[in-house]
Amino acid sequence: MKRRVIIAGMGAVSPNGVGNAAFGEAILRGSSGIRRISRFDPTEIPVQIAGEVADFDELAWVEKRERKHVSRVLPLALAAATEALREAGVDATSLPLEQKRRFGVILGSGGGSQEFTEEQYRLFFHQQFKQMSLFCVPTGVMGTLSSELSVRFGLRGPSHVLTTGCTSSTDAFGYAVRQIQSGRLDQVLTGGADAPIALGIIKGFILMKILTGSWNHAPEKGSRPFSVDRDGFVLAEGAWMFVLEEYEFAKARGAKILAEVCGYGSTCEAFHRVRLQECGEEPARAIGLAMKEAGIGAADVGYVNLHGTSTQLNDRIETRALKLALGEGRARQVPMSALKSQIGHPQGACGAAGVAATLVAMQQGQIPPTINLDRPDPQCDLDYVPDAGRKQAIEHAVCNCIAFGSKNSALVLRKVA
Repeated sequence: MKRRVIIAGMGAVSPNGVGNAAFGEAILRGSSGIRRISRFDPTEIPVQIAGEVADFDELAWVEKRERKHVSRVLPLALAAATEALREAGVDATSLPLEQKRRFGVILGSGGGSQEFTEEQYRLFFHQQFKQMSLFCVPTGVMGTLSSELSVRFGLRGPSHVLTTGCTSSTDAFGYAVRQIQSGRLDQVLTGGADAPIALGIIKGFILMKILTGSWNHAPEKGSRPFSVDRDGFVLAEGAWMFVLEEYEFAKARGAKILAEVCGYGSTCEAFHRVRLQECGEEPARAIGLAMKEAGIGAADVGYVNLHGTSTQLNDRIETRALKLALGEGRARQVPMSALKSQIGHPQGACGAAGVAATLVAMQQGQIPPTINLDRPDPQCDLDYVPDAGRKQAIEHAVCNCIAFGSKNSALVLRKVA
């Protein structure tokens, strides 16, 4: 029999709230975390807003002498991971050696330490060699992020980073689930972290013409999924981490069970490095694969956490994909919402952010709203729970993600009584 996998702990470091309590309250209230960029002076560029994690003390998580040698993504990830372990009731450093060896770290990140590498190049090309980090190469390697967490918590299981664009942390979840289902591991620290708010990275997205430059005067209104006047996403940062465990293992130690991860599906359209096909068939198939593994039908889905980037193409095609996956009639009945309307797009961490929002919704019996949906697009005609949250019990939820490179991934969560 395939082993069941549950979520025993969660940690959130989000643009609209640091810590589970603040994050949960903010998303149910519909509170935007998007503001004018403060990391650097954005005056010279046409996009001046982002989903920054404000008032976050990096030095509470990384020693001052070490800060120049690591990316901002590390303290974000450490803060979220520490909260997730604490909520799960796990003191990782004091676990027996054999248990540490069956405890993996599997993370998703779209850019990892990309902003750190950008800074190292800036120092290099300005001939400020003495200011460069001794660890400019290892810190710039994507896989180092999970190693940093493994070292911090003394975890000896596999230490991997999946980087598949915007589906990175959804795929990390799927990979982590498979490791536990197969019996290779009993516990996994998983989730996503990204910190892409840097001048060069933003300029690159500006070249692609996929960031909104229309809301510098009102940052909190900039992310507008499914609204007819949406014109691009808002770049964001953050970390959302979870402790996954085998169900019987969790029960035996008396762990709190937040939800069961009961389905994962992933597909590739094999179409384009950026664009989606208009038909929506492969995003729909990823959702269908996750539902099939979970053993549920469209009638069982009580909520969908949408990718909802706020680009014209993505929102329209995701709407179409949900109609294909659930059937048009059922798709119109299921409440759905887009967290990115509140926090922006944290790249490879967005799937984990969606899982975190879904857990809040399941625990509180309240669906977070899609904000800034002032003028619904006629082609985006589902129930996106606009403006205000909605009371509703949820037994099964779908968390959907779509990425560059034609990738599509989805998870199904089940509430455990």
